[in-house]
Amino acid sequence: MTRAAVAAPRVQGFAPVAGPAARVLVLGSMPGVASLRRQQYYAHPRNAFWPIAAALCGFDAQAGYAARVAALTASGVALWDVLQACERAGSLDADIAAATAVPNDFDAFLRAHPGIVRIGFNGAKAAALYRRHVLPGLAVGRELQYLDLPSTSPAHAAMSRDDKLAAWQRVLAAD
Repeated sequence: MTRAAVAAPRVQGFAPVAGPAARVLVLGSMPGVASLRRQQYYAHPRNAFWPIAAALCGFDAQAGYAARVAALTASGVALWDVLQACERAGSLDADIAAATAVPNDFDAFLRAHPGIVRIGFNGAKAAALYRRHVLPGLAVGRELQYLDLPSTSPAHAAMSRDDKLAAWQRVLAAD
């Protein structure tokens, strides 16, 4: 039996992480295997998200998950994924079965977080999924700034962490 003939497992995403003062929303596509296993955003030890966020928001990247999340939300940054659910074998965005993609409810989320004015996409797949599944029907009644950012995933090794940090500064740096 070929890999294509085997049904990929159904993957369910996480609830958003957002404080009342959120001004920036960082969107991934769907949590990877390590994140799903630990029930934490960006849990793979080689993912650059937490070191980058810590450098730009001024917290300890080695702190416990709850402390990192608290520091991030205190900095006005929210985390979520474009997809609520999909079928995908493994962690690679390229393996998401397109026909199974179910987006999160961004209308409700953005209404509940009116301070969000900037959305940063953690990688090209997150941006593409948002533009295909969310943007055409989005009706939030305010202007949003969108920034395509290099993926912090260890699978995106073509760019150094320093170059990723410089690119991410556009979305996470204080206004």
